[in-house]
Amino acid sequence: MTALHLRAAVLPDGAQRDLWIADGRISLEPVADAETVFDGGYVLPGLVDAHCHVGIGPDGPVELDEAARQAETDRDAGTLLIRDCGAPIDTRPLQRRADLPQIIRAGKHLARPKRYIPKLSDDLEDETDLPAAVAEQAAYGDGWIKLVGDWIDRSAGDLAPLWSEEVLSEAIGTAHELGARVTAHVFGSDALPGLINAGIDCIEHGTGLTDDTIDLMAARGTALVPTLVNIENFPSFAAAATKYPDYAANMTGLYERADTTVAKAIEAGVPVYAGTDAGGGIPHGALADEVRALHRVGMSPEQALGAASWGARSWLGWPGLEHGAPADLVCYEADPREDLGVLGKPKRIVLRGAVFGG
Repeated sequence: MTALHLRAAVLPDGAQRDLWIADGRISLEPVADAETVFDGGYVLPGLVDAHCHVGIGPDGPVELDEAARQAETDRDAGTLLIRDCGAPIDTRPLQRRADLPQIIRAGKHLARPKRYIPKLSDDLEDETDLPAAVAEQAAYGDGWIKLVGDWIDRSAGDLAPLWSEEVLSEAIGTAHELGARVTAHVFGSDALPGLINAGIDCIEHGTGLTDDTIDLMAARGTALVPTLVNIENFPSFAAAATKYPDYAANMTGLYERADTTVAKAIEAGVPVYAGTDAGGGIPHGALADEVRALHRVGMSPEQALGAASWGARSWLGWPGLEHGAPADLVCYEADPREDLGVLGKPKRIVLRGAVFGG
């Protein structure tokens, strides 16, 4: 592989630096005969979509070839690291492809019968089976486990928790003993205290957060991935729920309060990261839209960029642009801190030392 050279303002600090790439890794020391592939713009550590579903399409599970195309779309938008927040298909073959983003797999969603989207989850008849199911997914995934924390209970006509706090405590404790972290899909309010008190590591969506549960998350360091671009779908969810007026009203209220809710979490110091919920109703490659949405609800441009780049990489245990790190970076002609719209227009993408784009 040809050695490469880049000269640019390197974020987050913006200092002008020279970077070399050899054997797919970054070098801060000169490498002989390196080809200059970028000179004069801005470089970010590879972008991170912290809630993405490679392997899910509008109609449910997809074939592996389609999952690969989804990952390619994310790559071409600058997303080079994906936390795949639950997938019904085995995407491990995609991890062996050097031309695709690195995928951190969370295994399959864990839910109860008729309490999640059909075909996407492992459904447990008895909630006491959750700790064993968590252990199975910990062995199958890459250090993350995805629970469905709440979903519509048709007998009640509204969102309701799926698990008791006692079972959650045992299941999350099992995951932690096995070195895995746990996250959960949660739209409403009722499931949040049990999940957070049980020690969950992350909440997805979080539209039902209250002042009390925000304070609890901040105190415990529980992360939030709000998927603001997906929350834009809540009005259509409500409109389709004609048989369940309480659910429809709840979803409408959650949508109307969503920006304020996430803004409060940011202000309280809850760690917040960028995720699109791509797959199903959200197209892949939309991370730039989520970054702009995080800025809209109160993050500074630097904070929003960090939530989708260096900050998210650190949270997930992946390096940034340091000596010896994998050469995963995104290049821009203009400063994305001055105009977040730049984020959707990368000039060069370098993935494991190979150049894409431009």
